[in-house]
Amino acid sequence: MNILLVDDEALARRRLRRLLEAVDAPAPARVDEAGDADAARALARRHAYDVVLLDIQMPGTSGLQLAAELQAAGATAPAVVFVTAHEEHALEAFEHGAYDYLTKPVRAERLQQALARVWQRRGATTMPADQESASLAIVERGALLRVAVDDVLYFRAQDKYTVVRTPARSYLADLALGELEQRFARRFVRTHRSVLVARGAIASLERAPVSAAADTGDAPEGAEGAEGNEWQLRLRGVDETLPVSRRQLPLLRALLRGN
Repeated sequence: MNILLVDDEALARRRLRRLLEAVDAPAPARVDEAGDADAARALARRHAYDVVLLDIQMPGTSGLQLAAELQAAGATAPAVVFVTAHEEHALEAFEHGAYDYLTKPVRAERLQQALARVWQRRGATTMPADQESASLAIVERGALLRVAVDDVLYFRAQDKYTVVRTPARSYLADLALGELEQRFARRFVRTHRSVLVARGAIASLERAPVSAAADTGDAPEGAEGAEGNEWQLRLRGVDETLPVSRRQLPLLRALLRGN
């Protein structure tokens, strides 16, 4: 990643640079420094940065104001991670679209977690769509893991996260189901409002037990026993079944018939 350090204290910038040299992954490709908002603006006009490590309290334009300016670039805007000695600005920082909020003195483990979170979220939207080599960046216990999309059997929404299931294991990722569906539309099919299944992983479409049918939650009240809620998918490689919503049933039948 290309990283810009913005802090009016040279000592703080040097410490962050040393910490960046110590993190395991993702390793920065370029690290520039700015002592104020004007210098940061000038650098941002010349270079594309993936992430800005930004102090909040600086002479002149504050870090919060600068973050708002950077976000105006839209899809090309860098991710902002605030680095400050003041905890009380956290809520406002996240309202300005911060990816993370680090308090000084910053620990190497927290910095690595912040960079991994940036890489995970941005990696899901910047990788070339539907290429054979595509992979997902997943943060687990502070480490950055790469999971090949070819290995994924299904994605399933769970609370604010998404379960990524491979034949070997499951991962919990901060990825949006809608974005995954758009990116990998040729590989995955939506079977339920909370599930995307790899087309090649589908073994069979079968009737679900009554208790499983009731769990799908897709039928309107009073529609228990409707056709779409009586079906489920069985997958290759794992002893699991997944729910099928009524509206997706015709599509899945056609897919299994080879239409």
